[in-house]
Formats: sequence, structure tokens, C-alpha cells
Amino acid sequence: MAEDYLHRIRNKALLERVVTAEKAADLIRDGMVLGMSGFTRAGEAKAVPLALAERARRAPLKVTLMTGASLGNDLDKQLAEAHVTARRIPFMSDPSLRRAINAGEVMYIDQHLSETVEQLRTCQLPPVDIAIIEAAAITESGGIIPTTSVGNSASFALLAEKVIVEINLNQSEQLEGLHDIYIPTYRPSRTPIPVVTPESRVGFPFIPVPPERIAAIVVSTKLDSAANVSDPDEGTQAIAGHLTEFLKNEVAHSRLPSHLHPLQAGIGTIANAVLHGFIDSPFHDLTMYSEVLQDSTFELMDAGKMIFASGSSITLSAPKYRQVMERFQDYKPKLVLRPQEISNHPEVVRRLGLICINTALEFDIYGNVNSTHVMGSNMMNGIGGSGDFARNAFLSVFVTKSIAKEGRISSVVPMVSHVDHTEHDVDILVTEQGLADLRGLAPRERARVIMANCVAPDWRDGLEDYFTRALVRGGHTPHLLEEALSWHDRLRRTGTMKPE
Repeated sequence: MAEDYLHRIRNKALLERVVTAEKAADLIRDGMVLGMSGFTRAGEAKAVPLALAERARRAPLKVTLMTGASLGNDLDKQLAEAHVTARRIPFMSDPSLRRAINAGEVMYIDQHLSETVEQLRTCQLPPVDIAIIEAAAITESGGIIPTTSVGNSASFALLAEKVIVEINLNQSEQLEGLHDIYIPTYRPSRTPIPVVTPESRVGFPFIPVPPERIAAIVVSTKLDSAANVSDPDEGTQAIAGHLTEFLKNEVAHSRLPSHLHPLQAGIGTIANAVLHGFIDSPFHDLTMYSEVLQDSTFELMDAGKMIFASGSSITLSAPKYRQVMERFQDYKPKLVLRPQEISNHPEVVRRLGLICINTALEFDIYGNVNSTHVMGSNMMNGIGGSGDFARNAFLSVFVTKSIAKEGRISSVVPMVSHVDHTEHDVDILVTEQGLADLRGLAPRERARVIMANCVAPDWRDGLEDYFTRALVRGGHTPHLLEEALSWHDRLRRTGTMKPE
């Protein structure tokens, strides 16, 4: 193994800091704040967290864990089950950690993904004691070359007291040059972020860390976890079709160019399938300015539809990962990975005029969206970057299927049980039933458009009955407070929202 990693550590003075994962984990003490690489199952440090979990099973300790987004390789599961994680920021999606959060065993701070390092930088969050960053290599100056994600890694490394670097031998050295590490200046006199197109490169191709801050280097070989990607089904194809027809109409009325504006899409099977639908659309020369570059990003490139994509991570299914890495030199000129505070920054999102497509768990008749909580109380996944994008988008689109759990649940309800995105931040709602364009509509008008276009037939009468009776009571946004959450209460009691 020595010969494999020696050339990847180009600052030869750092070779003496190569240690085992267990030795590096010994640097971590009870009560510390850890900043770890990783964004949506891509580019996370792998060996040291596993060593830390194993150590905690023998000698209990607890830490605050900050990352970019969710972690792969069951790391959140391992750390939660070893009772290492006391506090988690800013995103997660692991079922074991979710159970611990909903049981009150782990304190979870659900943040917009652009905010975490802003609060670290201004001491609104406790400082990072140790950053643990996966790298493809270390430069002669000590610069860390990230792997398949940037996330919050750059700021963690720059702000932490000590840095542990994991050199992953199974991450391609071709990744060097892919990244654009730009850190905003300090407020209140911050200069504008000079990203003016998705292709803009404004920073370094590495994280510029002083080598004396690197306390340990660990050699690892674990691969990123593969994304779970489902083939488009009848429902997601219908959603994509409705959205394509809407965008075609926008082009026809000169509200959009034929190449559209840059696209952003949330993570997950529905959003990925909707993007896949653009392959059969008339749009061309598409660009993307998003967080996660998924299978659909590369499928659009292969189809000649997309010419450039900017993100914060690359998260792919296993077959797509193999295909992309085999041809990475072809894709590389069309890609850039940035820190998530830049990929998600409201200034840049609004400047570029993004078309943002994110997923809802449920939405109500007035256009409020719940992205995170089941039944208003139980955390499903964090809000992620959807709020960063929705409020500042040129077009804010939320997609979901109209029913869930074999038809026992309607995804369109009288009032959402938890609000992540208010009606003020939602322009377009799409289900397989149809599309509701909410722009320029008052609440009573929005309700009629949503019920007419987005609701499954079996549920339409119930919503229309609720709305009609609410109108009698009056108000700008008519509601029957005693019934507003009755559908959720019925689900809690009977296992379905359908009337008893």
C-alpha cells in the first residue's frame, strides 16, 4: 500500500503524519465538534468515523457532528447505534439516526444547507475542533483535493483547530481540477460572489489548508455508497410530461429561452426521473446549477441535451458511476463542484434565475409545502437546500405523486401538518394528475387551481367540500381550524385519510 499512496501526498513532510484510522480517531475527545466531509452519500470520510464508532462501543463518548448533507456507508447508522452522535447538523436521511432523532435521543438541527458554515464563521455555532476530510491527494503546499463532494469541507478544514485527511485510493486521481473552492469574504462588507454563469470558476482547485494544521493522514479504500435510483414509472413520466408542456408554453410566450434557465433539482427518485424526462423534450443546450449531480445529469449530457453542470457532489447509481468514471475525461470539462454555501447561495441563485425542481411530502390547497415531517412531528429527512433555492428561484417548482401508501394517503391536504416552504415561495405544483401554476393568484384562486389540477379523483370531492364550507366562514385564506388537520388525525387513528 505504501507505493499506492506515496505519490498522492505531494508535500513529503506530511508523510510522517500517516497513521491508522484508529490512531487518528484517538485525537477525538468526548464533547468535541466534528466537521466531516460528505454530501448526499458522496465524498464522506469513511475509515475514521467507523474507527470512532468501534472505539465508542468500548469507551462511550459523544460528539456534535456537522457535515455537508447525508452520509453514505451507513456511517450515520453506525455512529447513532454506537451512541456517538449527540447533536447532528444540518441534514440526514438514515433510518437509524431518524429513529434516534424522533425518540429525542439525538438533537437534530435542521438547517438550510447554505447557512451552516455562515453561522460557524460568525461564531453563532460552536467552533469545529477537528475536521475529517476525504481527499484524492494533497498538493505540494498542503492543499486538500476533495473527492466526489465539496459540501462544507472547505470551511470545516479552514476553521477547525486540527484536520484529519483520508486519502482514498479508490477515488480517482482524475478528480483533481474538478473543484472550485471559493470562500465568501466576511460580512457586513462582503464583496459580491463573482459566479455569473454555471461555468464560472472563481476559486482554487483545492482546499488551501496550511500543512501544519494537518494532524493526521489516513489511507482508505472504501467506495462511496451507490445512489438508489428507480426507473421512471407512469407517475413520474406524467409529472415530467406536465412540466415539459408548461415550460414549452413559457418558451412560446417568450418568458424563457429555448435553452431555458439553469436547472436545479433536488435529490431522490422523483426529481431524478423528472429530469430524465427532459431527454425527450425539445429543449437543448441546457445547463445546471444545483447541489447533487445525479444519474439524470449525465444521461442528459449523453443525449446531447446538457452542456454544463455545476454542483456540490456527484451521487450516482453503481452502473452509472462505473460508466462515468470510465469516460471521466470526456465529462470533466463540463463539470464543476463547489462548496455548498456557493452552490446554494441566495445571491447566486437569484442572479442566475434558476428553475428549481424539488420534492414535496405533501402540500395543501393554498400551496404550502411540507418537505420534512411525517404527521407534523416525525422527521423524515432534513429540508436540505430546497429552501435556499425555492425562495430565490426564477421558477420554484415542487413535485410529488398525488397519493401515497397504496392510496391510503392524499399528498394534497386541507392544511399541511408542517410547513417548510410557505405559499409565498411556491410557483408551480405538479403531480401525475396535472400542473398548477400559482403565479399571480390569491389564496382562494390557488385553491381552485390546485384542486382542479393536482388532486387524485378519489380525494377531490373531500377537498372541495372542505373549501366550500371554509368559504362560508370567510377570510383571506379560508380554513376550518377544527377540521384543518382532521385528515392527518384520521390517518393516525385508522391508517388512512379516507373518511370512516
